[in-house]
Amino acid sequence: MASTVTSRPGYGQLLRTRGAWTFLLPGFAARQPFAMLTISIVLLVQHTTGSYGAAGAAAAVTGVSMALFAPYSGRLADRHGQRAVLIPGVLVHSLSGLTFTALALGHAPLWALFVAAVPTGASVPQIGPMVRARWGVKLQDSPLMTTAAAFESVTDELTFVFGPLLATALSTTVNPAAGLVTEAGLTLVGGLVFAAQNGTQPTVTADGHARVKHVSALRVPGVRVLIATFLGIGSVFGGMQVSLTAFTESIGEPGLNGVLYGAFAAGNMLSGVVCGAVAWKIAPQRRLLVGYVALALTASALWTAHSVLLLAALGLLVGMCIAPALITGYTLVEGLVPAGARTEAFTWLTGAVALGQAAAVTVAGQLEDRLWGGAGFLVPMAGTVLALGTLIALRSRLTTRPHSRTVARGVGHRVPVAVD
Repeated sequence: MASTVTSRPGYGQLLRTRGAWTFLLPGFAARQPFAMLTISIVLLVQHTTGSYGAAGAAAAVTGVSMALFAPYSGRLADRHGQRAVLIPGVLVHSLSGLTFTALALGHAPLWALFVAAVPTGASVPQIGPMVRARWGVKLQDSPLMTTAAAFESVTDELTFVFGPLLATALSTTVNPAAGLVTEAGLTLVGGLVFAAQNGTQPTVTADGHARVKHVSALRVPGVRVLIATFLGIGSVFGGMQVSLTAFTESIGEPGLNGVLYGAFAAGNMLSGVVCGAVAWKIAPQRRLLVGYVALALTASALWTAHSVLLLAALGLLVGMCIAPALITGYTLVEGLVPAGARTEAFTWLTGAVALGQAAAVTVAGQLEDRLWGGAGFLVPMAGTVLALGTLIALRSRLTTRPHSRTVARGVGHRVPVAVD
């Protein structure tokens, strides 16, 4: 039966949701490689070519490929079930990642790396959106959905604390290819274990709500606004990954790269914990706007940092501003998108972050190669400012529309759920 919810839901109550741990633990393991992929590619290609521009471009192809294919993966998961998409996906991703590694170590031409990067990015398993969709099944329209969105953001950021640290440590102390090889292995094992949790995935049925389920999330105007917003967030991730790598290399301390990026991710994680613990009375549309203003301001200060301590402090502040924007964006999806299209909607947002990250690593890599050290930090500033302008201009499209009817969704029980 659905859990009873108090007026002030919290993490303890969320984690007591029946069956949640069966997908939370394997989901955490399966999404860990996602945070390792870009930085592993940057470190490997930079080592073999000596160019941040080439490294950023190779990582960008992976990110663009993921951004383009992720929504289709989400749509297929909505229609045919997560397991049917995950199993072939993790197999293709692992094989493609190992192929990319072999080509890089063999000093293959850049075009060959680009070719290998396409299936590597296209097959990235969309574990985060799938876990969020499973929370939607468990919680229905419960007030715990906001807490679940915050919890998932914190979980994502835990991966971005440990992932880059692990990838950097492996690539700089073991072998330049060790990070990417480990990423491929973890994706295979974690993805297969997560796919085995068949009992908690959203049920694919042929009943009356299938017609609602197949509506594309991209047709919702608010989703398109959120995509633009998440592109700006992606520019922060990508710009910082390249720029922090270049900064630590320039001072002769490449091992600090993971530490500095970890400070950024730790800020994101801590603010995510707080955001989920607060019983918000402010409308999510307003929270997103206020939080994004703070993000743009802090990201605009990154390029001024010229010391490790200052850069760590600014990175922490930027991270603290990202989590509220991510959480609020994912929370808005619950009110904007019909239930049967939410996995697709989540993957559009995840893909937007990847696309913004891909563009950012490309531009930041070129700036680091051709201009002064730290010029890549201009990318997060430009990306967030442009996204903020879009958000301000189109914020009215984020208003949740009145629901016109209800359909029943059952996973062991049936609860009326409003849909557009």
